Amino acid sequence: MKDSLPKESPGQQNLFWYYHHANWDSLSNLPALLPEIWLHWGPKTLRERGVHAMQNLRMDFLMLLPGTRRVVLEVDGMQHYTRNGGTEPDSARYAATMAGDRDLKLRGYEVFRFGHDELRDRDRARPLLAGFFDTLLDRPPAGPSRV
Repeated sequence: MKDSLPKESPGQQNLFWYYHHANWDSLSNLPALLPEIWLHWGPKTLRERGVHAMQNLRMDFLMLLPGTRRVVLEVDGMQHYTRNGGTEPDSARYAATMAGDRDLKLRGYEVFRFGHDELRDRDRARPLLAGFFDTLLDRPPAGPSRV
């Protein structure tokens, strides 16, 4: 699964790395963290609806938690809110990202977004991810770990 992560996204790689290393001893009891998941994919649908119909349907990560909870984790880089290689703000692109969020939420998914800069540096990302996953998984803070 690690190989499916984009090489140009250290933030996504660090999130995936942290989850697996912090939980190494209990991974079999935790929800899988699935990277690069498509909500729906079908060539016929793509032809009928056009190439942009699928743009908001790929999730950076999906977790299926107990009680039918479906959690989407997104790591947003500049491509979510800029154009021209990150040199200009793009409110239309940001609006498309937010429309994708709304669509997922209306389909019953919980969506959590991280800014790429929050996760780019592994050491700085650790406390943020530790607190997030402890709260998400409703468990006490982890003790010493293998990270």
